[in-house]
Amino acid sequence: MAEPTLADLGWTPRLAEAFAPFRAPRVAPGRVSLEHTHIYRVLTESGETLARVSGRLRHDAAHRADFPAVGDWVVLEMPETGGDPSATARAKGSASDGETGRIRAVLPRSSRFSRRAAGNPTEEQVVAANIDVVFLVSGLDHDFNPRRIERYLVTAWDSGAAPVIVLNKADLVSDPAAFVAEVAALANGVPVLAVSARQPETVAALRAHVGPGRSGALLGSSGVGKSSLANALIGEEILPTREVRESDSRGRHTTTGRQLLLLPGGGILIDTPGMRELQLWDTGEPVAGAFSDIDALGDGCRFRDCAHGSEPGCAVVAAVAAGTLGASRLESFRKLQGEQAFQATQQDERARLEQKRQGRIGAKALRKVLKGKGGGRR
Repeated sequence: MAEPTLADLGWTPRLAEAFAPFRAPRVAPGRVSLEHTHIYRVLTESGETLARVSGRLRHDAAHRADFPAVGDWVVLEMPETGGDPSATARAKGSASDGETGRIRAVLPRSSRFSRRAAGNPTEEQVVAANIDVVFLVSGLDHDFNPRRIERYLVTAWDSGAAPVIVLNKADLVSDPAAFVAEVAALANGVPVLAVSARQPETVAALRAHVGPGRSGALLGSSGVGKSSLANALIGEEILPTREVRESDSRGRHTTTGRQLLLLPGGGILIDTPGMRELQLWDTGEPVAGAFSDIDALGDGCRFRDCAHGSEPGCAVVAAVAAGTLGASRLESFRKLQGEQAFQATQQDERARLEQKRQGRIGAKALRKVLKGKGGGRR
């Protein structure tokens, strides 16, 4: 099969303009397809190669999110031998510097799906970058949870990609349409698809959202069937899958790393590991975007800054009392807003501490310079 062109990988005039200042011999644009510890697999027009970040990029990266993520377009200094078609087979091995390229820069992202890094309330983890559509996958089994779907929607609205809700395992329920209607009521116009990875004809509805040059990402908890859906879209069993526990429909992490896959007939798909916990990251207004029904009701509140709690004249609380808004819906809104406020506080504190640290470094450097000048006059 012929190597994919840049257009096949999602290259755009915007990216071409951003890459222009880096043009030089043995420097090419590439797209990160897989990330291992300190090494990346990058797709280019001349083939697939392994690469590491350059020393300058590592030095300039202020945060974890500044490093390449799967789906990123990067400025790649090619290795002496050019592209390496056998990179896939050696991706987990220890490649020497002579076999790898150097990632000199990450081109500006058009979108990114981020979450709070596990165990660190002030660090962003980019799950997937430069995606056009994000498939939010839930399973129609014992693990079905509308509140979790709301949480994913909040983060999806913040990503810059168009969300599509996918209810997988539709073959396990007698009336998938009822679940579609329930989710559509909280999705505010976002497409809701009921599919089954075991019935490939139903997966065609996903394919319509990812055409040539377009990128999609599968996101969801462990055991919802993301890898099975990816295999159905590809048309063969490329990714490993596992059965979930019958007691609670929970699965183990089958996909252990994010991976970019090329779809037959054009299009790109990023499969991601199951996330047992999705912590919000600096979502800002998208909480309101995912709860536009509550936002619209809030226009009727007596106070403009109404928190929809115990304030008098709250139209949202009145809607719950009248039965036109579900109490669980309002509870989820309050919980996510609380997380958002906490996250903002944590990031402000981190920024304050970083500014203080930089001030100490600057003062130390100044003292060193002054001390050197004083020594020269003696």
